[in-house]
Amino acid sequence: MITANRQLAQPPAPRWQQLWRDAVTDPYELLRLVGLANQAERLLPEGDAGFPLRVPRGFVARMRYGDATDPLLLQVLPQHAERLAQPGFAVDAVGDHAARSAHGVLQKYAGRALLIATGSCAVNCRYCFRRHFPYAEETAAANRWREALAAIAADPGISEVILSGGDPLSLSDAKLAELGRALVAIPHVHRLRIHTRLPVVLPERVDAGLTGWLASLPLQKVVVLHANHTNEFDASVDLACTRLREAGCTLLNQAVLLRGVNDDADALAALSERLFEAGVLPYYLHQLDRVLGAAHFEVDDATARALVETMRHRLPGYLVPRLVREIAGEPSKSPL
Repeated sequence: MITANRQLAQPPAPRWQQLWRDAVTDPYELLRLVGLANQAERLLPEGDAGFPLRVPRGFVARMRYGDATDPLLLQVLPQHAERLAQPGFAVDAVGDHAARSAHGVLQKYAGRALLIATGSCAVNCRYCFRRHFPYAEETAAANRWREALAAIAADPGISEVILSGGDPLSLSDAKLAELGRALVAIPHVHRLRIHTRLPVVLPERVDAGLTGWLASLPLQKVVVLHANHTNEFDASVDLACTRLREAGCTLLNQAVLLRGVNDDADALAALSERLFEAGVLPYYLHQLDRVLGAAHFEVDDATARALVETMRHRLPGYLVPRLVREIAGEPSKSPL
């Protein structure tokens, strides 16, 4: 007999892999979801402008309905301007190819090695400096990480390994654990840094399996998020950040200064405040990497410096990110 107060069983929440698969990949569907279907002809180029659309539906839900200038929409929607050739913008904007030291391993700066862990990402940001990167040929996970790990083990000056991509958290927990065990076995590696957008665009990825692996990893752990605007945050992102901190991770954020997205002092100050509410410290504010197809996002250096100076007047120092540019061949990020 069913009693009147019996609770109906609730279906389990979708796993992050299913949410990944359900991402929006059709620009016309994206415009329909945000109430801009009638502006498709004006807004969209033919095709995908050389870089396919991909964006999780949870991120789409944070966009302002009916607003073609929404700062989240502009980061992911293909635009006519991407097809315009601009001098100084190149396929390899930051010298990744020249920095290759082994299969899937980049070494630009002393003491650190960066692994191109995967080419997969939950979101394709239109300004991505690796939008033309040959991931099919250059991922460190090839051959069970052997060449990449051998290169790190052979260099005792490497104390920090950086996982990048694509997005390294697109790898399964099992693959991350396999890599983690191998890194722990290298005596001179003390710190693991993970650069990821997933806790922001697909916060469901930060689940018990991932946090359990992180908590058990006997290395110092730094997670560098990538958020550019305060509207990217909601309760689900806050929860993901809390779980990462509880797993022993230091959380930093690097943003990119983008015209039309966050190129005013109010937006940047609000981002820093919102990051700190979520337990994340602002780290870098990057000038745009001059990758082919992204010229329409560029903000000039004088404006960038003025924006950061305004932030210094309005915010405590620990909430002011360092304004930098990556220059191929330089021994560090270059402050502006």
